[in-house]
Amino acid sequence: MRLPRRPAGTGTARRRGLAVAACAVLVAALLVFHAAVPNTPGHLGSLLETFLPWLGLAVPVLFGLALWRRPAISLPAVLLALLAWLGLFGGQLLPGREEPYDLTAVQHNVSDENADPAGTVRELLKVRPDLVALEELTPAALPAYAAAFPPEYPHHTVQGTVGLWSRYPLADVTPVDIRPRAFGADWNRGLRATARTPRGDVAVYVAHLPSVRLGLAGFGCGPRDESAALLGARIAAEPPGPVILLGDLNNTVHDRGLEPIGSLMNTADAEFAFSWPARLPVARIDQIMARSSTVTELWSLPPTGSDHLPIAARVRIGVSGPGPGSTGA
Repeated sequence: MRLPRRPAGTGTARRRGLAVAACAVLVAALLVFHAAVPNTPGHLGSLLETFLPWLGLAVPVLFGLALWRRPAISLPAVLLALLAWLGLFGGQLLPGREEPYDLTAVQHNVSDENADPAGTVRELLKVRPDLVALEELTPAALPAYAAAFPPEYPHHTVQGTVGLWSRYPLADVTPVDIRPRAFGADWNRGLRATARTPRGDVAVYVAHLPSVRLGLAGFGCGPRDESAALLGARIAAEPPGPVILLGDLNNTVHDRGLEPIGSLMNTADAEFAFSWPARLPVARIDQIMARSSTVTELWSLPPTGSDHLPIAARVRIGVSGPGPGSTGA
C-alpha cells in the first residue's frame, strides 16, 4: 500500500511561511511593547525607541515575502504588524486640523559650526514666531545672532550656550542646572524665563541635553538621561500655570529617557517632523512641549547651516493638552 506523495517543497514552504509570520509578530510586539525591552545592557530599549517609526519599513518587506511564501499562514501576522504601526503612527499621516493658538515658537540647535548666523535667523523668522530658542551659541557667534534679530524681538537672554529671543518681555531669567555629575562647571545648557504674553505669564525653559553615542558598548545615553531627570524635577517644581519647553533633548518622545519630562508635558500629534540629521532626518530629537497649555501643531522647517532642522509649533496657552505622559507624536 502506497501512501499519497506530499508535493515537493510543501514542508519547506510552510516553514518559511511560519518564519515570515514569526518575524511579523516580533515587529508587532516591539511596536506595542517597546517599553518592555530591557535597557541593559547597552540601553537597547532606548535605542529601539529612538528609531521606533522605522520598524514600519519591515511591513512591506514582510508583506511581499508573505505573498511569495504561504499567504494563509503569514498574511494575518503581517496585518497585525501593520495595525500595530498604524496604532502608534497612523495619526501622523492624516492632514492636520486648524486649531486656535496663542503663540508660535521655534526651536533650533544652530550648531557651533554654523557659518551663516544671519541666514539661519532669517529662515527661522519666516514663520513669524513669538519665541525663538537657540542652542550651541558660541561666544564668537553670539554677536552675529543677536544682530540678526530685528527690533520685533527686543527681549532676549543667553545663559551659557542656550538663548531665548521673544516678542514679549522676559522676567525672572535664571540659568537652570541640568549638568550631569561627571560634567565640568563650564557646562551650562539650561535657562528659565517668564514670558509676559497677552494671555498671561508663561514659564519658558530652554534646554540642551547631552549627546548620545552609539558604540561597541551599546547606546551611550546615561548622561542624557541624568540631565533629563534634573530638568524634569525642575519643571515638576514649577507652581501651577503654563510652561513651555523648547530644546534639543537628544531624545525622541518615545524614548524612555524622556519620561521624567514627558510624564509632565504634552506635544502635538504631528507629521513626523524629523529634525536630525539635517541632510537625511531620521528622528525628531528637538522638542517643543507644554504643560497647562496645548501644542496644537508641530512641524519641521527648511535646513539652515546647522546639522539639525529647526522645528516650529503653535501653542494654545492655558488649555491643557491630552494630559501628563501624552507626548502625541
